[in-house]
Amino acid sequence: MGALWGTSRARLVVFAICVVVVVTFVARAVFTLVSGPPSSWSVALVATVCAAVLATCLFPIGRFAHRSPLVSLPVLVFAVATPALASDVVIGAIALGVLIVDFGATRRPRVAAYSSALAASATAIAALAEVPLVAVGLTRTGAVAIAIVVYLVVVVAVELARMRWVTPAPGLGLVRDLSPLRLLGAAAVGAAAGFVLAGWVERGLPLLAGSDHSLSVVAVLLVLALCAGGVGLTMANAGRRRRLVGLIGGTAALSESDLRAIPAQMQLAGQTQPAGTTAPAPAGTLADALRQAVQTSVGALSVTLQDLPPTAGQAGAPVAVVSDVASPIVSADVGPASPCFARPGYLVAHRDAMDLAFTGEDHQSIAALAHAADVVAGVRADLGGLALRANTDPLTALPNYGAFNEALANVNNNRSYGESIAVLFLDLDEFKRINDRHGHHIGDEILRELGRRLQSSVRPDDLVARVGGDEFVVVLTGLGGLAEAKLVAESLMSSCSMPIVLDGVTLVPVLSIGLSYSAHREADVTALVREADRSMLAIKKNNRRGSPARESSINVSEHRSTRLNDSVARAIDDDRIELAFQPIVSLVSGRIWAFEALLRYTDPEFGVIAPSSFVEKAKRLGRLDALSRLVATKAMTAAAEFRLLEPSIACMTVNLEAGQLLPERMGDFVADLSRSYPSITLCLELNERSVARVSAAVRAQADVLRDAGLMIALDDYGSLDSSVDALVRLPMDILKIDRSLVDDLEDIRQREVLTALQGFGDNLEYSMIVEGVENAGMAGHLRALGIRSAQGFFYGVPETFENTLARLEENGSDAIIRVQSKRA
Repeated sequence: MGALWGTSRARLVVFAICVVVVVTFVARAVFTLVSGPPSSWSVALVATVCAAVLATCLFPIGRFAHRSPLVSLPVLVFAVATPALASDVVIGAIALGVLIVDFGATRRPRVAAYSSALAASATAIAALAEVPLVAVGLTRTGAVAIAIVVYLVVVVAVELARMRWVTPAPGLGLVRDLSPLRLLGAAAVGAAAGFVLAGWVERGLPLLAGSDHSLSVVAVLLVLALCAGGVGLTMANAGRRRRLVGLIGGTAALSESDLRAIPAQMQLAGQTQPAGTTAPAPAGTLADALRQAVQTSVGALSVTLQDLPPTAGQAGAPVAVVSDVASPIVSADVGPASPCFARPGYLVAHRDAMDLAFTGEDHQSIAALAHAADVVAGVRADLGGLALRANTDPLTALPNYGAFNEALANVNNNRSYGESIAVLFLDLDEFKRINDRHGHHIGDEILRELGRRLQSSVRPDDLVARVGGDEFVVVLTGLGGLAEAKLVAESLMSSCSMPIVLDGVTLVPVLSIGLSYSAHREADVTALVREADRSMLAIKKNNRRGSPARESSINVSEHRSTRLNDSVARAIDDDRIELAFQPIVSLVSGRIWAFEALLRYTDPEFGVIAPSSFVEKAKRLGRLDALSRLVATKAMTAAAEFRLLEPSIACMTVNLEAGQLLPERMGDFVADLSRSYPSITLCLELNERSVARVSAAVRAQADVLRDAGLMIALDDYGSLDSSVDALVRLPMDILKIDRSLVDDLEDIRQREVLTALQGFGDNLEYSMIVEGVENAGMAGHLRALGIRSAQGFFYGVPETFENTLARLEENGSDAIIRVQSKRA
């Protein structure tokens, strides 16, 4: 439902409906005024102004600021003006007043039309509710008080629906987010105000005794507008105080935060953060402090640092130093820390569409905080220069040993699977003899010249470092293969071996170079350096056995990548994987209602690779998300084919890790995939081990996906170190019981555990599926315990797509195959 009403087309339909409602109410009011006395025009004008002023006084009725419905009480105009104006005129005046003030505040037609339509429609419902109350003998003052409560109920109900389905956001539109005390307080204040105002108009003002009743109505409306204006000024002053406190506290927090700048090793390598990558940042970063300061100062539903400028309904300012691409943080204390990189971006605050619009002072506060962050970052950058010097070799100005190690680890961790790297370990032969014969100043000049030659010979993304007295290391990145690494190394060796003339003396550097090559991401990247070092030492050892070498040479270490890693990578890149499908059945109806998609791959050289081994290697090679996208796509394509044969089978489950739910990994992909198959439910099975480490962002994303129509299942519950804590760690729809909990259902303890878990499921509103059902006896026990769904070899082993289609053609959705299959 959330996916449907979150579309632009659906919002456009809602906007059109709101416009029709507003135009209808206003047109009816004008028509009635034209046919009525001229004095009614002035009363209607005052009523419109009063409704506009009342619409500016928004009161939160939820537990969290900027995350819950806000209500205003323009319905009070109805309580006052009805004795002098027809009901449709009053409702039209309310619609027009709210429309004018909301459009003036937000400049957003959709927001203004929705607010106006909601206020007018809720007032109309309240007016209808007043009629039977008066008919049964209740005084008008009492009927007005009850009608205002009806107005609030309608507004709150529509707002909750709007926040859940029309403009969905994590954690919004849920009844549990309402504050009962605030809601009751708003109802009490509104009812009391309506009771007093209606009675006041009914009795008439003492100073206007004997005059036209319309004058009393106008006077009360003016008093009401003045009171509402006073409340609005009070709220504005409170906002100014909040902004001032936020600016002072925020500036202090910025100065105390930790700056997450470009890592030193990347500066030394002349690189920038790879596009689209994220790295864990420490808590309390400058970006986090900046978001918290804006949240405290201006108040917002979310505050993000992003590449794009703010749009309509948002407030923001350029920020020259920090920018991130992580998921928006819903509130100041929700979500993981985000990285910030030294590149221009925008600080953007968001509010719910129906919240108070950002004021000019809000924009100024955000701009001031962004400027303060830039100043702090500039100061920290100066301090970063000190760190740069600490990581630089003073003789050659190249990175030193510590910076090199950090840079190599960074290159290894951030490279894609297809990107190879190589490490060259270079040693200057007979360097001690040069120092002894020509002096250390000549030796220093040779080292400087070698550093310059190495730096000028490598490619822009390669790294050169001096790691010892006469030892240098070069990291070659972005290689297409070992042959390319050799060519680059030979070119570098040729450049560095050219003669050097110093103080009239011509010296020819002789280098021993060891090369180690890696085609895939390494678990221990330091092994590359050790291999290159051993290869270099092997050259020097051979030289010691005979005469000293008179020319530079390269020794290439053994190729480090394994053929099995290559096989797994090619299977993913070339889409060679296959799927098997196992039915999930209803023990109540005896029919299949879903399938689980399971990975299968047979390598031409290595044979069948176990799914667990395949997945583990894909994860280690940085290809898990690519593999999961292939599996999910194939699974949903197959589900569509299954549904053509059996429309009752409309669910497909695939396996993911909990961390893959994040939007930048699999979250956005599976949401889009699910929308492509609106008649099929995609269920994401998360293994319990990955659920044990979920963050607040993952939990929030799980709710977003559930609202979008996907289901979340906790898989393998009961295996290893399962605990009850796992049942509440992540929002879910299905709990899958591991076969280890049902291997002996004659044991009363297993039956009691299943009964307890079934009770948990009923209370926490999730379904339960028991895996590992292998015979009719187990199925009978489960039915007797009230278990409603099961999966196992008794109902079918995992079969290929073709065999699964054949089963459905021959047996339909029957849980148990009753007809002998023609398949081999």
